[in-house]
This record gives sequence, structure tokens and C-alpha cells, in this order.
Amino acid sequence: MRPLTLSTDEELLSSDDPEAFGMFYDRHVRTLLGFFARRTGDPEVAADLTAETFASAIVARRRFVAGNAPAVAWLFTIARRRLADYHRRGRVEAWARRSLTMERRSVSADDAEMIRLLGEDAAGALLAGLPAEQRAAVVGHVVDGRGYPELASEFQAPEATIRQRVSRGLAALRRSVEGGA
Repeated sequence: MRPLTLSTDEELLSSDDPEAFGMFYDRHVRTLLGFFARRTGDPEVAADLTAETFASAIVARRRFVAGNAPAVAWLFTIARRRLADYHRRGRVEAWARRSLTMERRSVSADDAEMIRLLGEDAAGALLAGLPAEQRAAVVGHVVDGRGYPELASEFQAPEATIRQRVSRGLAALRRSVEGGA
């Protein structure tokens, strides 16, 4: 068996080794914190949503099917659901912490600043490597949640072209993240 550090995210999620999920967590926690920080503007909420997302992921990891989508996409699907729940209810749910018997801890000022910086820098650093047209399409569709028809109208390009830009941009980001992991 090869070392966990050389394992793919998909291998880590399907592993029975208790350290495997920890490695998956370590690879993606900063990006997820940044994702939530950008969307909530609140480091404490970002930390809570990140904890909830990973708690949900650890509970649901046996349902992950390698090959359907990259593991990080699966994780961000969970993250988007936690964020939607937060916006819908106006607060972070405590069910995940209770189910894992976790208590809420305050975020220190240093951690809050780090989370804020992650929110500003993490996505920007990844997206900066994309060609401008792909970056605009990925940001419009994935980050801003806008539909392909709306983006096609804005960019004055066929919807199929926008879909292709998003697909190629996400593939490039996936290669970048996997290469850096």
C-alpha cells in the first residue's frame, strides 16, 4: 500500500484507514474556509460551515462513488448545501457538531484574519492561472451561480461555448489542485 500523501482524494475517501479522511481534510480545509469566508463575510460562520461540511462528508463518505465526479466536487456539493441551509435558516445548524459530539469553539482573532485572507486569496490564486474567457465563465457559473443562458447572453457567445469554457476551466483547476496536493 502506498503512503497516504500519494493517494488521490478518491482513494482517501474510500479508505478504511482512519488517517485517510484526515489527509483529505488537510488538503481541502483551507480552500473550503476561503469559499465560506467569501460567501458569508464572517470568519466564525465560515469556520462553522467548514466544520459542518466535513462532518457531513465523514458521515456520507461511504456514499461517495469514485468516477462520478472528483472528490473535491463532491465535497463542494456538500458545502453548497450547507451554505444554502445557512442562508435559508439564517444560522449554522448544530446537528453535525452534536452528531460528532463537537463543541463550538470561538475563532481567535488570528484565525479569523487567516480565514478572511483565504476568502480573498485562495480562489483568486487558482483562477488566475486560467485563460480569461475560461476564468470569466467559471466565475460566472460556479462562483456566482449564474446559468449558462444568462452567461451566453452576457458574453455574446453560444451557450455551448460557455459550457465548454466552464468544462475546460474546471478540468484545468482540477489538474492544478490534484497536481498541488
